[in-house]
Amino acid sequence: MGRLTRTPSTMVVMTRLRYTETQMNLTNKVAIVTGGSSGIGRAIAESLILSGSHVTITGRDPAKLEAAAADIGAQAVRADVSNEQDVGRTYRTVLEKFGHFDILVNNAGIGVFKPLVEMDLASFERVFATNVTGAMLMGREAAKHFVARKGGHIVNIASTASLHGAANGTAYMASKFALRALTECWRSELRKHNVRVIQINPSEVITPFAEAAGFPQTDHPSKLQPEDIANMVKSVLEMHDRGFTTELTVFATNPAT
Repeated sequence: MGRLTRTPSTMVVMTRLRYTETQMNLTNKVAIVTGGSSGIGRAIAESLILSGSHVTITGRDPAKLEAAAADIGAQAVRADVSNEQDVGRTYRTVLEKFGHFDILVNNAGIGVFKPLVEMDLASFERVFATNVTGAMLMGREAAKHFVARKGGHIVNIASTASLHGAANGTAYMASKFALRALTECWRSELRKHNVRVIQINPSEVITPFAEAAGFPQTDHPSKLQPEDIANMVKSVLEMHDRGFTTELTVFATNPAT
């Protein structure tokens, strides 16, 4: 019997085949991305759509939401994630159209940055309502579906603010610490149901978030862009379901101030 000879070209083909067999295919996956009208959320939604997924984005500004959805080819659902009725309507809309879904990206978030002595209760509660309660409500409904299906993916977009505190961070940083706790609790509960719970921690990213939160931000090519975070989300989702990245932190290499 002749001996099989592996040429460099056949080795490349075999390597590609092995990679394809172990990679999660995002084609025809159904995803929900909260806060998908702009910034990181929009970039994640667009990346998933370009990978073949069906994506629904949520947001509170109807005009901005519809414009983003039309531009990237997503389904739009106007919703406030801190509103339980809006959350329920979001899932009903997705399930009525697709019959199932595979991926939740909890990206919706707001920030308020004030010294402790100036922190007002309304601002503090508003940040927690979106960043924590909203993530919980979306995660809870996703978990019900994923447990029944015995599989699914929850990606929580946190922040490097979940890793340390800093001056003026009472509301925002505390909310991201809380999101980290939610992530770890969900991972412990849902792992036995083949549900992957993943946390992504971006450092400073050039998005409209800074202006909305009221702190100055200087754009520079050396700083992170929304597509950098979108690429990381896509990468962790594409890993074969037998394993997952529990947490990923993304810093700019050497950002100009």
